[in-house]
Amino acid sequence: MYTLGCSKNRVDSEHLMRQLEHGGWEVIPDALEEDYPLDVLIINTCGFIHPAREESIQYILEALQAKEEGRLGRVLIMGCLSERYRAPLQKELPQADGLYGVNHIPALCASMGVPYVPHLDTQRVLSTPAHYAYLKISEGCDRGCAYCAIPLIRGNHLSRPKEALLAEARFLAAQGVKELNLVAQDTSFYGMDLTGKRELAGLMEDLCRINGIEWIRLLYTYPQGFPTDVLRLMAGEPKICHYVDIPLQHIADNVLEAMRRNTTRAETLRLIEDFRTLVPDICLRTTLMVGHPGEDEQAFRQLLDFVEQTRFEKLGAFTYSEEEGTYGAQFLKDSVPEKIKQDRYEALMELQKGISFAYNQSRVGSPCTLLVDYVITAEGRDPVALGRSRSEAPEVDGYIVLEQAKNTEPGTFLNVRITRATAYDLFAEF
Repeated sequence: MYTLGCSKNRVDSEHLMRQLEHGGWEVIPDALEEDYPLDVLIINTCGFIHPAREESIQYILEALQAKEEGRLGRVLIMGCLSERYRAPLQKELPQADGLYGVNHIPALCASMGVPYVPHLDTQRVLSTPAHYAYLKISEGCDRGCAYCAIPLIRGNHLSRPKEALLAEARFLAAQGVKELNLVAQDTSFYGMDLTGKRELAGLMEDLCRINGIEWIRLLYTYPQGFPTDVLRLMAGEPKICHYVDIPLQHIADNVLEAMRRNTTRAETLRLIEDFRTLVPDICLRTTLMVGHPGEDEQAFRQLLDFVEQTRFEKLGAFTYSEEEGTYGAQFLKDSVPEKIKQDRYEALMELQKGISFAYNQSRVGSPCTLLVDYVITAEGRDPVALGRSRSEAPEVDGYIVLEQAKNTEPGTFLNVRITRATAYDLFAEF
């Protein structure tokens, strides 16, 4: 198995691998060339934006070349790219042995000679380190943002029943998982299709009761209608990390309107005030977009001023990419030149680099609990551990580096003290 794209894709791959393992296959998560030869390689693709599609296509071409050389048997393609572009892929890649969309796990299992077993839907073969996992609480999105193709690929929002999520979390805990990272296209909308109201706080409260789960982290939220009862729960529940990932995309009202975000600058500022008031030590991660149609120099200056004033602990950014079939591609002109997009991206990230360094520097000298992800050994040197505190999400945030980490194992919690900082990583000692 090889998975490209986001953590939601990773969860899909892990569910599929459990079905195949149950059917008698030996599965290798995140297979590399050194794992070849393989009887079958399944590629779970990303089709969100142009660079992600290019990465998926390049990997597919390399796999088909390995097949031609006899190092792979069959090559099966699944996920967002094949969901959205199945017909052209079938035409351009006839050497592929099968193309499957985002909800076609039963059909893929059948092609592998494995009966699909519904009661295994709450079980997975992890491709992350054994002590943390992602829990996908819903699928699809109802938002209809101008730039986003996700509803075209994944469909409308569909919450997973709470009982299934709790069963999956108990299964993961039994496998040794200590940290759950909640993901979806929009985690804050959870429950609306089930009961007509947001049920995220209730779900998180029930997850906290599962023995073995020590940290619960909230990713992929949405600002409009954010359920503030989640913040009250977060403030009082020790297992919930004081961390929220909330992609805001922009702050200028004219750009937010063009994006169809259904929120305003004033509402966003009030929400951030709620975050800081209800959970004073919260770590906020956001994602911003530059170069969207309607973003003139004044709007971009508003964005920079907003970042300077808000001082997000974590921030990522990307440039606008016109995606066919979206509202933006149909009704908005991609009016910002690519060079200006790139210049704005670099200016934004340079500003955030200083903010991130100041935040990390403020943590020097403070104690924290470290969850070890990896231990790196080199001949003649003490082991070095890479880990995270409650303020770092896996994969997207930096590490805390513990030097001289003798007798340290992945998945252990350690009490350490931060000793120095860079813009994106921290260093610690016992």
